[in-house]
Amino acid sequence: MKRGDVIKVAGTGDFAGKPRPAVVVQADEFCETHGSLTVIPLTSQRQHSLMFRIPVPANDTTGLLINSEAEIDKIQSVRRDRTREIIGTVDLWSMQRIDQALREWLSL
Repeated sequence: MKRGDVIKVAGTGDFAGKPRPAVVVQADEFCETHGSLTVIPLTSQRQHSLMFRIPVPANDTTGLLINSEAEIDKIQSVRRDRTREIIGTVDLWSMQRIDQALREWLSL
């Protein structure tokens, strides 16, 4: 798995339920060796809040079946054993928007 991949995650905690798609945002140099992955969950419950919800289209590249939004305000790290298959990847434009929103959310 690498940064920008769309994967299925069986999350835990307040915002988890069934396995759902998420975007890997962790630096590539830690993706293969670290015991967890930092991800941004995706939701099909769209709010159109451009500051902390970044649109991610459903298409062959992302592997998503429904237009979704990256929930920047729900960033989480999950144990590697809770990650599932790679279903796609986020395009460069969307990843740049996710990066910018993360910088604002984390005040970096």
